[in-house]
Amino acid sequence: MIAPKIRFPEFHGEYVNDSLSEISDRVRRKNSDNQTDIPLTIASIEGLVDQRTYFGKTVASKDMSGYYLLQNGEFAYNKSYSKGFPVGSIKRLDKYAQGALSTLYICFALKDDADVTSDYLVQYFNSPAWYEAVNEVCAEGARNHGLLNVSPDDFFATTHHFAPTKEEQDKVAAFLSLYDQKIENQMAKVEALETRRKGLLQQIFSQKIRFRADDGSKFPDWEDTMLSDILTERKLKSTGNEEVYSVSVAKGLVNQIEHLGRCFAAEDTSKYKVVKPGDVVYTKSPTGDFKWGIVKQSMINKDVIVSPLYGIFIPKSYAFGFVLDAYFSSSVRAHNYLITQIRKGAKNTINITNEVFLEKEVFLPTSEEEARKIQAFVELLDKQIQLEKDKLEAIKQVKKGLLQQMFV
Repeated sequence: MIAPKIRFPEFHGEYVNDSLSEISDRVRRKNSDNQTDIPLTIASIEGLVDQRTYFGKTVASKDMSGYYLLQNGEFAYNKSYSKGFPVGSIKRLDKYAQGALSTLYICFALKDDADVTSDYLVQYFNSPAWYEAVNEVCAEGARNHGLLNVSPDDFFATTHHFAPTKEEQDKVAAFLSLYDQKIENQMAKVEALETRRKGLLQQIFSQKIRFRADDGSKFPDWEDTMLSDILTERKLKSTGNEEVYSVSVAKGLVNQIEHLGRCFAAEDTSKYKVVKPGDVVYTKSPTGDFKWGIVKQSMINKDVIVSPLYGIFIPKSYAFGFVLDAYFSSSVRAHNYLITQIRKGAKNTINITNEVFLEKEVFLPTSEEEARKIQAFVELLDKQIQLEKDKLEAIKQVKKGLLQQMFV
């Protein structure tokens, strides 16, 4: 009998088979008169969201009249696959009354007489239960530029297993939505702590917050300091034994395979640059709000390698490297420092030499002890944030386990 591993005891009977074409209709309406100016994209956790708030910019066309017009409660299938989403993702529009979606998406609405509830379907598509059906209709070898070659006809012909009664479906959906609420609440805690961290750093670098020495005395005044007095370029090349890392705004240096799902490095990494623990890395490529690149200290406790396009620098101490990491964590401070140093190069890289990067002053503490005080303070904030992130991940893992066992 087809039934899930976890099922509420009052429900019995075999799960029913339905094709998507039996329970839904394809949505092809166009945003012909630009009825909506909301360009949608699919985020793995948040679902269908406004590109402008999610990316900090619009990647959609200026004229969205040729896009699909999706209404609240309708679904969209994003055929882009990524780590953790091997056949893409399907989400319902919940946040807005309507929005515009690229025609690369497959959109659909639940039929009025469908024997499946909308909330149940939301949770079903959050589970991996539907992956196999889509995998079977995906053209072999057709994974082009991150997009699966799944035709609308094949997609709607896929067959899925659902709970036989709406009563059971409603109970499953309500139960799982409790975990969604827990996740949302925990995400809010993390975001509040991260906002607090940003605010405190702003107060530190504007000197509204000052630290004192252990004996209570004041530290020397801060000074405009040439970055070249704090950082020295490292010119060490790969030995061929190091792992390839990238740099992320949120996480700093990250293993490419673990963070991005695959390695984007060239086959020959002999020209890649070595980053040692505590080194400061400048990426020279635009990312989100950081138009002129990211500056991060390596918190990795081993040697790694990064793109030869990056600049690698040795700080005069770990603490000063940490302070610079905190300074450049603000897109505003990073912009104000870098805007006068750069020229936009080809292929989205920033045309700036490592020497020019260092040829400007930054308002910084002059005392090593004060730098260590700032480091200790920020590390305490980061530990609090990580504690709440760990709690968030634990809730997500429980939900993930339930999704794997409550659907077939």
